[in-house]
Amino acid sequence: MGGCLQTGQITCHDANGRNIDCAGSGQDGAFRNGMSRPAERFAVLDHRVKDRLTGLVWTKDANITQFPLAWQEALDYVATMNRDNVFGFSDWRLPNRRELRSLMSHQTRKPALPEGHPFVNLFNGWYWTSTTAAINTAYAWYIHMEGARMFYGHKEQFFLMWPVRGKGGAILPATGQTRCYDAKGEAISCAGSGQDGEYRSGMPWPEPRFMKAENGVIDRLTNLCWQGSADLTGSPCTWEAAFGAVRHLNRPDGDSDLWRLPNINELESLVDCSAHSPALPSSHPFGNVREGYWSSTTSMFEPDWAWALYLTKGAVGVGQKRGKHFSVWAVCDVPTKEP
Repeated sequence: MGGCLQTGQITCHDANGRNIDCAGSGQDGAFRNGMSRPAERFAVLDHRVKDRLTGLVWTKDANITQFPLAWQEALDYVATMNRDNVFGFSDWRLPNRRELRSLMSHQTRKPALPEGHPFVNLFNGWYWTSTTAAINTAYAWYIHMEGARMFYGHKEQFFLMWPVRGKGGAILPATGQTRCYDAKGEAISCAGSGQDGEYRSGMPWPEPRFMKAENGVIDRLTNLCWQGSADLTGSPCTWEAAFGAVRHLNRPDGDSDLWRLPNINELESLVDCSAHSPALPSSHPFGNVREGYWSSTTSMFEPDWAWALYLTKGAVGVGQKRGKHFSVWAVCDVPTKEP
């Protein structure tokens, strides 16, 4: 079983962005759900850095090309690194979107990396991933280092790249992408492409992935239980109203705290990168799936905004907390059975 990484968020903020006490807030900073980050997370190995959390190894230089590249150029550059056995290895890859997101901290900004990280030459801009955008296969996913947004750009645009090696399969789930596409969006053979669809790096998905339970639907990949109906409020609402709806769901009689608003990593874990509209596995059993969802994670770039999943596309972005922008989808942990 895979899981979700902690977002790194440890503070809580109201709709105006002001710091508040986390106790009873229902926010990400209160629960801090997910796999915890080791105190000494990164180990410097000469020109490489090992992430002890995921097992992935990154180049210490986060701008090894020194200039932006088109998506295919980035894939070709990694292939050249492997032919030249750069830093003594020939298994470098362009990271898939979950691998690159695994470096993000949602407690920091400019860059959105954990404090004290050892990387050099990091540019606060967009970095390519090896994952094609299913909603338009002439586009690929990229991540912005300034604040951790994840969207997609045309493959013929120019952005930076950051090579990785290793599988990360014991921690990070695979993205679900199994096909490969050229810069024009045409399907191609995955063999030798260097794309996400070739490597399929990460924890394979269980079959079946989703299992209906008494209280909801269990995702056997992450061991999270989601409400079967993916629209708690019936219409988009404000961030504060999202927390209110979850409190009402939990405490009609004042004695339950099962459900919570998911953090942004938990929401993103639902995405199938081979699908769109919605970006969920085709076999999902959920009803009333909407376009976008609030998370419990504040944007530290602008604390009066919060993170959201744009489920039609599979993108990770933000919305102003006071606006009625997104829907609500409650989650809970699957209880551990007593021996």
